[in-house]
Amino acid sequence: MTTSISISSEPVPSELAIAKIRCQANASGGKTAADAIRHEDESAVIPARAGGWIRASELTAALTAIEPYLNDYEAMEKDELVRRTKIQLRHEISFIGNNEFADSQRGEVVFASPLELAEPKAAAGARIVSRSGSDLPIHLGRLCEAPLLKPEQEVMLFQRMNFLLHQAAVHRRLLNPKRPSRARLALIERFIALAHWHRDRIVEANLRLVFSIVKKFVNGNNPFDELLSDGIVALIRAVEKFDYDRGFRFSTYATQVVRRNAYRTVVLNQQERQKVMGGLQDMNLELTDEGSESSISETRWHELRRRLAEMLDELDRREKLIIRARFSLGPHRKVRTLQALADRLGISKERVRQLESRAMEKLRLMASDVCLAELES
Repeated sequence: MTTSISISSEPVPSELAIAKIRCQANASGGKTAADAIRHEDESAVIPARAGGWIRASELTAALTAIEPYLNDYEAMEKDELVRRTKIQLRHEISFIGNNEFADSQRGEVVFASPLELAEPKAAAGARIVSRSGSDLPIHLGRLCEAPLLKPEQEVMLFQRMNFLLHQAAVHRRLLNPKRPSRARLALIERFIALAHWHRDRIVEANLRLVFSIVKKFVNGNNPFDELLSDGIVALIRAVEKFDYDRGFRFSTYATQVVRRNAYRTVVLNQQERQKVMGGLQDMNLELTDEGSESSISETRWHELRRRLAEMLDELDRREKLIIRARFSLGPHRKVRTLQALADRLGISKERVRQLESRAMEKLRLMASDVCLAELES
C-alpha cells in the first residue's frame, strides 16, 4: 500500500502542469517533485479547502463534536501562524495508506454508507463490572457502555480515520513557514480532529477488551488503575497501527498488543522494586525476611520509596545523578559505568568514584536513623 498526495473531491492538476513541476525539479539539482511543489504556488494545484464530502450527513455528528475545540486561525497574528506551521511540519502524520485514497471521488464513496452506531448502554457496563468477580468500583462500567462494533462498522471506521489522516498529510506537505496559510492550517486541524473522533469510537467499543485482560494481572504490586491506563494507551496505539485492509478483526490484533503491554508493565514494576530493595540493602539498611519477600505490603513499599527519595534529595546534584545512574534508579533503566558518568560530567573517572563513595557514606548515615519497624504501623 502507498500513500498519495492528491486530495479527493478536488480538481487534479493537468499533465502539463505536473510535467512542468517535474522538469523544474530535475533542473534544481535533484529535488523531488514534492520539493518543487513547496517552492511554487501550491494553492493553484491543491486549494486549501475540503472536497464536497466534508458536508456528508455521516460527518454531522463528528463535526458538531469537534467544533468547540478547533482554533480560530483568522484571529491569529502572523508570528503565531508561523509558529504553528513549524509545529505541524515537525510532527509527521502517520496513517495506513491505500491506493484508493488517490481517487478524486474517494471521499464521496467513503462517507456514502451509513455507519449506524448504536447508543451507549449504561446497564451493559454495570453488568460487566458486576460479573467480573473483582472488587472494583461500579463507575468503571462507563468504560464498557459502548456496544461492540459489527465487522462492517469496524472497517468503515478504520477506513474513514485513515482517509482523513491522509487528507491532513496532503495539506501538511504543502505548508510553508514563509507564507503561512490560515485556511490550510485550519483544514489540517479539522481533518485530524475528525480522524480522532473516529478513532475514539473504535477505542470505546474495545475498552471492555482491555478491562478483561488487565484484571488478570492485578495484584498487590500492580494496581488495577495503573494497568488499565497503560492498557488504554496500548489500545490507542493499536488502533493507529492496525491495517484494516488485511481482512482480520481488530480484536485479534488488539488482544495481543494489550496483553504484551500488561505483561511488560508487570515485569518493569517488579524490576523497579528489586532495584529499590537492592539499593536499600547496599546502603546497609537492614531488612527483615518479611520485608525482602515480594509480598511486602503496598503501604510499606510506598513508604520505602518515599524515604529513599528523601535521602537522595539530601545529596548535591552530582551525587544524586551518580547514585541514580550507578544503581539504575528513577529514569535510568541501565547501570552507567564510571567512565560514562565521567564523560557526561566532564570530570575524571577517579573523581566520579570519589563522589560515589562520598554519597554512599552520606546515605548510610541517613539510613542508620531509619527504623523500618515504624513503617508497619
